[in-house]
Amino acid sequence: MNGPELPDYIPIAYLNALEYCQRRFYYEFALGEMIVNEHVLEGALRHEGVDTSGVRTEEGVLRRRRMYVYSDRLRLVGFADLVELSGGEWRPVEYKKGRMGRWLNDHIQLCAQTLCLEERLGVSIEHGFMFYFGSRRREEVVFTPALRSRTEAAVERAFALLEAGRLPDPIEEWRKCRDCSLEPLCLPREVRQLRGEPARN
Repeated sequence: MNGPELPDYIPIAYLNALEYCQRRFYYEFALGEMIVNEHVLEGALRHEGVDTSGVRTEEGVLRRRRMYVYSDRLRLVGFADLVELSGGEWRPVEYKKGRMGRWLNDHIQLCAQTLCLEERLGVSIEHGFMFYFGSRRREEVVFTPALRSRTEAAVERAFALLEAGRLPDPIEEWRKCRDCSLEPLCLPREVRQLRGEPARN
């Protein structure tokens, strides 16, 4: 992506990739690259039922699936898997395969959805939930000032990377590479070896 116009908005889901690895974000968003492995396919299949839009009220809780959200201030756009309204309070819920990991990329994605909801609805949302199919339970995510700040910083970083128009270097947190579907394309070990960097297991 060398010198093109910047996008007007960035899809929220790509912030998840960015927080995990900015090189992955650039491959997927700027270069349009994706490798479908068993983990990517499983995630897509898990989302088939979740991605059906609709509104239902159950036991006094309004549930809206696949809600379109956006923020003109942050220049973000996307979908929330589920948004609940209970007792006058809004709660976004994001569905993911597996279990909660050690990284904050899922939290960043959920917080970005929340910032969009707050802007559109004119409300303050204190917390939401991640539902992991691997554990079959919800994990509460509190939208602290630190998480909000980190999310907004991720948006700024995304636009800065696109404006730079250059594939970022492999990340230092090399353990992430082992679980990344783009590792065969990215070749982080090979890139480091060509640069004469020490090998990592």
